[in-house]
Amino acid sequence: MSFISHLINFFPLSYRYCPGCKNDETSIVRTGEKLKVNKKKAKMASASSTSNRDWGKGMACVGRSKVCTIVASTHYGAIPGIEVGTLWKFRVQVSEAGVHRPHVAGIHGREDDGAYSLVLSGGYEDDKDDGEEFFYTGSGGRDLSGNKRTAEQSCDQTLTRMNKALAKNCNAPVDTKKGAVAKDWKGGKPVRVVRNCKLRKHSSFAPEEGNRYDGIYKVVTYWPEKGKSGYMVWRYLLRRDDPAPAPWTKAGRQRSEQLGLVMQYPEGYLESQQQKEGEAEDCSSKKKGKKRKAESAGSPSKSDKKTKVVEYIIDSNIKKMIGEDALNQRLWKVALSHTVDGHKAFLEKVEELFLCICCQDAVCKPITLECTHNICKSCLQRSFKADVYSCPACRAELDKNMGMGINSTLSKILNAFFPGYEAGR
Repeated sequence: MSFISHLINFFPLSYRYCPGCKNDETSIVRTGEKLKVNKKKAKMASASSTSNRDWGKGMACVGRSKVCTIVASTHYGAIPGIEVGTLWKFRVQVSEAGVHRPHVAGIHGREDDGAYSLVLSGGYEDDKDDGEEFFYTGSGGRDLSGNKRTAEQSCDQTLTRMNKALAKNCNAPVDTKKGAVAKDWKGGKPVRVVRNCKLRKHSSFAPEEGNRYDGIYKVVTYWPEKGKSGYMVWRYLLRRDDPAPAPWTKAGRQRSEQLGLVMQYPEGYLESQQQKEGEAEDCSSKKKGKKRKAESAGSPSKSDKKTKVVEYIIDSNIKKMIGEDALNQRLWKVALSHTVDGHKAFLEKVEELFLCICCQDAVCKPITLECTHNICKSCLQRSFKADVYSCPACRAELDKNMGMGINSTLSKILNAFFPGYEAGR
């Protein structure tokens, strides 16, 4: 018998545990007992916390309920279906739409690739906004330890990480010391720009509420200079290069009204706010001893007024391809009936109708089955590899030796409606 075996047999069962690994018996909840607070949790700060912090009515730290899959996260340029002038109440909605993916960070990009989007929120004192162009200050140079979101400039900025990513969008070789000027600024990589209402105190071009997508901008030049804080910062000049009129112009406002671009709220948010307001009114009326006055049924509210949406006109070449997609005529008939609801509503319907039931994304390299359901080629191959020879939507039997020919017509149509959606898939 080995020495270790001898020791195991010598010590009683109750002593055969490492003191640090043995479970605390007070934390074990047995049948019929209430939840106990063990010694470790009782000593934690959360057990005696009296914090009254307001987390923005639950939206400041909320997670995304959906992710934009119509294009890759590394997609440059506009997001299909997102019009210039689109408004969202919270940053998390901007992330869900795929316009600017980070919840907090001002720049979204990759150091070795470039920047895809940025948010103007007036976070740096050196920023200056002139609408059609603006001066943007890079990130970094601040001590954000202790879970701080913002702080004073405390050291020099460097052309690394997101600063370098934004510099790569300039149509010039990257210079980490002196910066660079674009040879042809319109030839640079596009940057999606979102203006936040926090910028309103510094700029008249910012929205009064929420976040607004203002279109595509290009980096004209970037350079290092000593900022107002006394530390070196990297400055960028970005200029607008978008065919759609700017939302703050007369033409842009008319376009937003025609497209019905109103503030978008999270699902159930307005209802919950109305419920809270109603409860507050009830509480105040009870304290004062007064009854709430019934609202007049004849006066319509602002939310009841419907804006006239411009019908979406499909390009003649795309319409011709839709007519050639014989197997999907039933689905296209449904989709075309939504053109009267505008561009955004039409694209949402197309995405819904041509959704792969396996991966829950718009069909990529689509195969139209005999039962008229559409599926991604890769999803069907995985299904056959698992010896499942039936349609995942209706369970219709499929020939295991069938040819997996791609519906090239449908693929061209979807790529026309959602340019770049197949990238990275």
